Amino acid sequence: QVQLQESVGSSVQAGGSRRLSCSASGDTYNTYSMAWFRQAPGKEREGVAAIDGGGGTTYADSVKGRFTISKDNAKNTLYLQMNSLKPEDTAMYYCAAVSKRPWSLLSDRYNYWGQGTQVTVSS
Repeated sequence: QVQLQESVGSSVQAGGSRRLSCSASGDTYNTYSMAWFRQAPGKEREGVAAIDGGGGTTYADSVKGRFTISKDNAKNTLYLQMNSLKPEDTAMYYCAAVSKRPWSLLSDRYNYWGQGTQVTVSS
């Protein structure tokens, strides 16, 4: 099992940058595929970016070229660097993990979730 805790959220103006982090504790972190999801009010949760145990990554088209997912195995921490933020990026962001499976942007593939952190982008 693994426990996930996202960093505190924040507000930022459009065009700005923020980095989210997600600390993992418990099981062997580096064998997990991990991902960031987000959910805006009234919308379904959507996959933003995912990374597997070998460092392979995938991104939603809406964030490709602006967001970068990475992880530091030594620190057991997952990151999401968000650049050129837009108001439509406003959402609750969640980190998620699954053991020994390839990355995916489908939420039902993950069985461990953080509590979520709010990111608000103002125009």
